Amino acid sequence: MTDPMNKIPPFDGFGLGLRRTHYDDFLNNDVPVDFVEIISENYMIEGGRQMRILEEVRAKHPVIIHGVSMSIGSAGGLDQDYLAKLKQLEQRIDPLWVSDHLCWTRTSAHNSHDLLPLPLTQEALGVVCDNIDNAQDALGRPMLFENPSSYLTFPEDELTEWEFLTEMTRRTGCYLLLDVNNIYVSSRNHGFSADDYLGGLPLDRVRQIHLAGHDPATAERSLIIDTHDREVCDEVWALYVKALAMLPSPVATMIERDDKIPPLLELLKELDRARGLASATREQVSA
Repeated sequence: MTDPMNKIPPFDGFGLGLRRTHYDDFLNNDVPVDFVEIISENYMIEGGRQMRILEEVRAKHPVIIHGVSMSIGSAGGLDQDYLAKLKQLEQRIDPLWVSDHLCWTRTSAHNSHDLLPLPLTQEALGVVCDNIDNAQDALGRPMLFENPSSYLTFPEDELTEWEFLTEMTRRTGCYLLLDVNNIYVSSRNHGFSADDYLGGLPLDRVRQIHLAGHDPATAERSLIIDTHDREVCDEVWALYVKALAMLPSPVATMIERDDKIPPLLELLKELDRARGLASATREQVSA
């Protein structure tokens, strides 16, 4: 377990994912964000133009490192070469924090490049916690882990997802990246209450929120698909406000867009909406 004295303090800010489409905007202009988040696997390299751009952006803004293939649920343990490269990036960038997903992505011979679901069992919880301890020891710092969007459940499930996350943070000292869109998507796909999900989490362990858009259900398809390719919908904004009202301290909020990426000004407008909702919620809570 990571040293409990090695804590991640709350960070009150609003940011965007750094995507190639907006490199020039960040290099040539003063973009009104409090941080940027990068996909760690895109920068686990020795050097080159992409790393030089990241270092220039890092000189202007704090950076969060967010991974998609640590595969924290892999029964065979973590890829030590991956951890070494991630550690090298972490030391080079000195991020606010390092995060990944509660999922698995690979076997010993194959990387799926998909965030695959875990059975919510005591056995899987033990595997996840062992892997988190390994990752945090390798990095020398606590990590954040994101709740996934999901499209199926397992008959072996013994815990709700929020119970799983709660015990995971207790055992390992890790923190949570709360993806509000993923809560909404999964709640609609599986029929549980998003309010129950929020109420069951250790909200004092949340340090960041993701907001994104999704592909709604259709006549041909009953599932909502987490796509990150459109604006945040009104229902997710409403859930964001509920989460803010329940959190004991401010957190970092990010608009996440990974496909059909619009001009930067459009994302900044969404980010301004998040700022406004956060400000109004704080005023209501403190009144």
